[in-house]
Amino acid sequence: QVQLVESGGGLVQAGGSLRLSCAASGRIFSIDAMAWYRQAPGNQRELVAGITGGGSGGSTNYVDSVKGRFTISRDNAQNTAYLQMSNLKPEDTAVYLCNVDLRTLSNPYYARTYWGQGTQVTVSS
Repeated sequence: QVQLVESGGGLVQAGGSLRLSCAASGRIFSIDAMAWYRQAPGNQRELVAGITGGGSGGSTNYVDSVKGRFTISRDNAQNTAYLQMSNLKPEDTAVYLCNVDLRTLSNPYYARTYWGQGTQVTVSS
């Protein structure tokens, strides 16, 4: 009924940049918050950045380790979230997962959380 498709991951040298995309499709009524998490081997899943809903673009929050380097944004018309990552470091290496709270056409009164399949980001030193 709802699909989240992530793209933009890959291998990059330290100091480089990548832009991740997360496109939601299906029987969507509206999208509330959107976020990016990451999980490295042996580590717990970590919230990297989040953005709330709203016509003005929403408010954002970031984990301290990415502040000033990563920027989350959204295109409400395209039901898409982006994560622009700059000055990447080897410790940013992880699987990045999109997380979206949305309401479907069949149940517009209740928001559910959906996860993408993840995209690998590898930063070499």
